[in-house]
Amino acid sequence: MTTAQTLFSHIPATSSLLCDAAFQPLLEEFGHSRVVAVLRVLQDEARAQIKREDQLPDWCDNWSHKVHDTLTTHSHSTLRPVFNLTGTVLHTNLGRALLAEEAIAAVSEVMSSAVTLEYSLDAAGRGHRDQTVAALLCEITGAEAACVVNNNAAAVLLMLAAVAEGKEVVVSRGELVEIGGAFRIPDVMRQAGCQLLEVGTTNRTHLADYRRAISDNTALLMKVHTSNYHIEGFTHAVSEAELVTLANESNIPVVTDLGSGSLVDLTQWGLPPEMMPQQLIADGVSLVSFSGDKLLGGPQAGIIVGKKSYIDLIQQHPLKRALRADKMTLAALEATLRLYQHPETLIKRLPTLRLLTRTAEKIAAQASRLQPLFAHRFGTQFTVSVDLCLSQIGSGSLPVDRLPSAALTFQPKDGRGSSLVALSQTLRELEYPILGRITEGRLWLDLRCLEHEALLLETIAL
Repeated sequence: MTTAQTLFSHIPATSSLLCDAAFQPLLEEFGHSRVVAVLRVLQDEARAQIKREDQLPDWCDNWSHKVHDTLTTHSHSTLRPVFNLTGTVLHTNLGRALLAEEAIAAVSEVMSSAVTLEYSLDAAGRGHRDQTVAALLCEITGAEAACVVNNNAAAVLLMLAAVAEGKEVVVSRGELVEIGGAFRIPDVMRQAGCQLLEVGTTNRTHLADYRRAISDNTALLMKVHTSNYHIEGFTHAVSEAELVTLANESNIPVVTDLGSGSLVDLTQWGLPPEMMPQQLIADGVSLVSFSGDKLLGGPQAGIIVGKKSYIDLIQQHPLKRALRADKMTLAALEATLRLYQHPETLIKRLPTLRLLTRTAEKIAAQASRLQPLFAHRFGTQFTVSVDLCLSQIGSGSLPVDRLPSAALTFQPKDGRGSSLVALSQTLRELEYPILGRITEGRLWLDLRCLEHEALLLETIAL
């Protein structure tokens, strides 16, 4: 026999491997079909390496171990929990707002039971899935009616399709934003069947610009909250209150895409001011849309509040069914909104507000506690220090607002940027991945979002 033939003969048959005692736990845990499928792939890999290198792979000495590792790796969910030490609280790529315990419990309950999603116990017949959440939204915002869809982009699309299809929508040029993922307000309008009519300039738009644009073909005047960028200097914008006064003269609605969705005055905790839907409703805006998973602190959802006549049009539109929220989203949103009924405890029970209001002093004290332990683990290659920094409220939304914070920083002793890249990868490959940011020649682990300190220490000790 040739060397290759001899090596091929050392690849065990599937049937013999399955009879091996070492494979019995694998068969019980992963099932016969998956184990056999992986075995066949590994056997093919072994044959390919023999042809390529005239040798067997190293793992051929322990087939059960290789199969276990392969199956375990493939069984990991791609949605893995991580330590968000990036310095961005509402991180779009990391799922934005963390849910309150009450919301998590509510989701768990509706997942495991039949629920009255569209069933009225009073009437023993069909109800409306938005009903309970809508009542809470109206109570909090002062709106006449409300509805919920799966995200704020969907909310904007639905508002425009229901109220302005085939007609003109007047928007300031300075508010034609891109809302993330290359989705742009003009594109959303096009999909909704509207005709965009731009007024003003990028930095200055006046009430007279809107007045000149109004015609018999005008469906509504629209304001878009520019939460993902900021223009300074020679600027002017028209407020919703001014716009409502003008729109009332022509009996057309004003619609606002608010985006961030703050339902409380953030300045009471020293945070940057943010427009609230309550104020816009009080100013007479007909429809206001905002996100559920940003400053509101709930699940991903698009929320629309406003006048009942327009909400009724939205509820009856065919797109509403395609964009509606499921029972888990509604349960989480309801539980989150109920926290707002007890504002005295909101800052403790709502994770988003809890993280945003952590003081720089407390975060720095935490960093000082952790520094010796990280220095012990990584001090051979890096100088580990505690440094002050600025956290970011959001990434795709509110990226310009900064909060004083503190971080553990890692500066490579060899002065090489490649060492930082390798360290960042090492941290990402931990059982519980740690995500930071590389800037200014250092890796920064901003601790603003670190609430599970013991788990972090356990992770780096492994």
